[in-house]
Amino acid sequence: MNITFIGGGNMASALIGGLLQQGYAAAQIRVVEINAKGREKITRELGVAAVADLADGISGSDVILLAVKPQQLSALAQQLAPLLKDQLVISIAAGIRASDISRWLGGYGRVVRAMPNTPALVRAAVTGLYALPGVNAQQKQHTEAILAAVGSVLWLEREELLDALTAVSGSGPAYVFYFIEALQQAAVELGLDAAQARQLSLETFLGAARLASQSDEDAATLRARVTSKGGTTERALQSMESDGVRSAIARAIHAAHARARAMGDEFGKE
Repeated sequence: MNITFIGGGNMASALIGGLLQQGYAAAQIRVVEINAKGREKITRELGVAAVADLADGISGSDVILLAVKPQQLSALAQQLAPLLKDQLVISIAAGIRASDISRWLGGYGRVVRAMPNTPALVRAAVTGLYALPGVNAQQKQHTEAILAAVGSVLWLEREELLDALTAVSGSGPAYVFYFIEALQQAAVELGLDAAQARQLSLETFLGAARLASQSDEDAATLRARVTSKGGTTERALQSMESDGVRSAIARAIHAAHARARAMGDEFGKE
């Protein structure tokens, strides 16, 4: 399987690095990048070929992965359309629906839309996937192999669910970082130094996430297990409930979901 990445940014580099670690040969991977410094960096750091010309870049490829900014995708697709044969096209551009990509490609049906999140940079992503009906079983396997190189994958039967996934896991790392910031701030206010606050906050979050991922019990049960009657944890949780923290988080995710849907409408007008 030969893969061409169009766009050589952070997410593309993370995917390429993951594929190389999984045993893919550098010769199987090519990058189309218009920026000369970007091409030099890709070749130097990843050891794969990087070219400026689109036709040259996709020649001989089985999979074309679109890793450009959403606002650039329409123009790129129109350049790409006459060059396609039967390659699988995967897009990781946020908010752009597969149906719009297909339309920009002149009705091309072998399109998968993928929504990875930024932990792909440390091979710990979760990626939502949706395929148009024209994508065959082997191409779905190819898609899984590429995205699984940086974490786990989840197929969705309806594309609109990708907007929900975007709100939960696509934006989710920022929610986690926000909570870690709050933990660190409180730790410093209570007298710990910045380094201690960082260590305690990060390792508490890592440990709790690992415990939850390795347990058969749900989060509510795990929370109850560490909430002793009349203890410090109960007092903290009572304060959060009084302040409406749970409801505020839910509202925030619904707001992200609404924005994801609006982005699809906005970017798909072209």
